This record gives sequence, structure tokens and C-alpha cells, in this order.
Amino acid sequence: MTESPTDPSRRQFFRRFAGEVLTGAAQVVAVVDDLRERSAAEAAGLLGDGSVPVAVAQPGAGLAPTGPGPTGFRTPFRYESDDVLLVIDQRQLPDTLVEIPVRGAHDTAAAIRDMAIRGAPAIGQLAALGLALQARSVRAAHPIPRQSILDGAADTLKAARPTAINLAWAVDRVLARFHEIGGLSEDGAAIAAAMLAEANAIVAEATEDHGRMAEAGLELLPTPEGRPVHVLTHGNTGPLGGGQYGTALGLVQAAHHAELPIHVWVDETRPYLQGARLTTWELAQAGVPHTLIPDVAAGHLMARGEVDVVIVGADRIAANGDTANKVGTYTLAVLAERHGIPFFVAAPINTVDLDTPDGAAIPIEERDADEVLAIRGVNIAPRDTEVRNPAFDVTPAALITAIVTDEGVLRAPYDEALALAVGRREVRRSASRPFGDWGSPATSATTGGESPTAPSPAAPASPPGLDATAAPSGPGRPASTAREAS
Repeated sequence: MTESPTDPSRRQFFRRFAGEVLTGAAQVVAVVDDLRERSAAEAAGLLGDGSVPVAVAQPGAGLAPTGPGPTGFRTPFRYESDDVLLVIDQRQLPDTLVEIPVRGAHDTAAAIRDMAIRGAPAIGQLAALGLALQARSVRAAHPIPRQSILDGAADTLKAARPTAINLAWAVDRVLARFHEIGGLSEDGAAIAAAMLAEANAIVAEATEDHGRMAEAGLELLPTPEGRPVHVLTHGNTGPLGGGQYGTALGLVQAAHHAELPIHVWVDETRPYLQGARLTTWELAQAGVPHTLIPDVAAGHLMARGEVDVVIVGADRIAANGDTANKVGTYTLAVLAERHGIPFFVAAPINTVDLDTPDGAAIPIEERDADEVLAIRGVNIAPRDTEVRNPAFDVTPAALITAIVTDEGVLRAPYDEALALAVGRREVRRSASRPFGDWGSPATSATTGGESPTAPSPAAPASPPGLDATAAPSGPGRPASTAREAS
């Protein structure tokens, strides 16, 4: 079992951030203003004590690890200026913290396609921002070529990773804003500002949604007497993959914040090792007890009664509840069913694709053979070995105990529950719009100007039809409620 060494500054940051998300979920504008300032002014502070430098990668340049690994608890991208995002190259973690500059859609698509950034919510947010940056870069162009460039940029972004629906959803939403305000307008600067405001809204909403999701899912965790609850997770679903707070791992972190004794079994998640490289790193920063295991050891632990619950994320949820997630998830669901262990999916409603009827209709990305033939440049099989490398698999809805969302905990029949939840989210979002006057998130952090303001939306009412024990209960819920509810 791995316990993170005591580090009051890191623990304090985690608790402050988690607490703000959970208690301020309705105050979207305030959350975004805070994220704006942290993304630049506090970036060095979020990396620990500042002793580990952040290297900015140049195109084609490699970087070797130097000294101790990076520390800190942070989101996967931040603004350097109005025109440049810095994206953590997650391929380099946990050895080295390297940031890649992103200036438009093609840089963004490359970062997504090459797995420098991954995780369905995170790549959706980055894609939205990347398209907005592209609009800014062509704001002085003639309207007709500008529209062609942006339409082509949107297609490039959506093709970068086809399984995760959040990516296409976010790009289509920003592009819809472009066409809504008049794609052939002469005022390219106004178009770019509006698209950036829409991208900012997507980032802000993710922060709120993930906080609501963690609050709802917290009530589902079992509370064994005299020992921590043992959670098994697969892939990486914390801030690095969630974009701000996290999905499945956000629930774990919320439990830790609420003083619920918890221990996490972390699947290594072959072949890309997201669990080994990223999930363990994030849990260590948050001080959550955890143990890394080979993927193939999960069944052994379940058979011995050492797993209480499985919690995973999702890249796309079909209308009937079938769920695509990191390859290996289906195997865990089958094992959990065999051993009578609850299997929960944690994902925001924008992961739901009602236009995809079932799992058979979800496109499954096939990736390069090198990811299987080698681990971080070291060959583990003959180079001419034939390889099949699906990045995702589909877990049938029948194997899913519940789906934890920002609209509460959903249970079978999922076709009805998902459709209702999508409708509730649309109502909730329409009540908290518009976001259009937020402006650039880099304004106050990089130029010293005042952050734009917008009216604070009213706190949304608890949606009807939620699981009574799992509905978000607001900022006043004591930590002990999580223990009593289950």
C-alpha cells in the first residue's frame, strides 16, 4: 500500500480546490474567474514548492528527466497569453513536467491525436479552446476563406480521436456559435471573441458538472466497518483527464476530502499505462492511499474479497447505456458481475450520445502497434509481430450498476434515465446562460487587467427523479452524511 508522504501545502491546496468546487457549483462565473487567475498567476505554486522547473517543449525536441519527479496538483492546460495555451505533455509524466504550446486547431489536434493530452472531458475542453484560438488567428481574414478554415479546423479536431463524444460535442458547440452569430460577418474579432466565450463556458461548466457528479456519487460508496473502502479504478480520470476536477477519480477525491477512509487499487492500464503513470501521480499529490496493480491481478483481488466497488469513467455512453471506455473496462465489468461487486460509471451528461443507439454503433479507435510492441521506447516484443490495438472496449449496460452524472445517479432502464437526464441538463444550462461576456480568460492573469464579469446564475434546483440517496445535497452536507447514506 502506498501512502503519500505528509505534505501540508499540497493537502491544503487539494482540500481548498475540492471544497470550492463542491460548495460553489452554482457559481459558475466565480469558478471561472478563479481558474483564470490560477492558470497563470498561481501556476508555479501549483507545481509544489517551485523547485521543479516547467520546461516548454519546442517542436521536435525531446526532453530527458532530470532530478526528482514533478509534484503538484493541477489541470492539464493553462493560458500563457491570449494566443497560446500551454498543455502538459502527459506522455512525459511522472518523470518530467513538459508543456507544449498550442496556438490553433492543428496544434490542438496533434496534441490530442498523439496522446499528449487524453481523457474525454479534457480533450473536449482543449478542442473547444483550440478552435477558438484558430478563430482568433484568422480574425483579419476575408469572411469566406475564414469560414472554410474554421470548418476544416473543426473537422480536423473531430477526427483526432473518434470514440470520445465529448470532443465532437465541444467542437460542434463552438462551431455552432460561429454560425449563429454570422459566419460571413466582416467582424472577425467579434466572431473570435464569441467563440472563445463559448469555449470558456465549456471549461467552466465542466468544473461545475464534475463537482456535482462527485457530490452525487459520494453517497454510493460502501462504508466497511473498521477499514477503508477499497475502490478499483481503470485508466486516468482525475484532473489530467477531466480537464479541471475529474470524473471517477473526482469521486474518490471528494470521498477523501470528506474524511471517508478510502484506498484505491490502480490498474496499470496497458498498453499506455495511464493508471501507472498518471493516476498514481495524481493520487499521491492528493494524499489518497493507493496501490498499483497489474491489470491481470484485478480478478485475483476480487476473488479474495479485497475490492468493494469498481468506478470507471467513460468516453461515450450510448442511448441504451452501453458504455465505451479505456480497453480493459469490459473485462472488469464481467469480473465485478461474477463476484457481486458494484460497477459504477462516472461521466458528465455531455458524454451521453443519444444519437448512438447502442454500443455496437460506437466507433472504436485502433491505435498504432508501437504502443503495444514497446513501453516508453523499450521493445518488449519482436518488431515484426502482428498487433491489434483497440484503444477502447464497450461495457454492456446490463453490467453497469449505476451511472453517476452531473444530473445525479442514473439506474436501469438506462434509455429512459439517460434521455430524462439530458433534458434536465439542458434546462439547467439554459437557466444559467448567457456566458457570452466572459471575454478572454487570460485578461487578468497575463495583462493585469480586470476580469470581465457576468451575472451569477441562480443555484439550480435538484432535478426531479434522482436517486434519493444520491442527489447533490448542496454545500451544507456534513462529511458524515456519506457514511450514513449508504
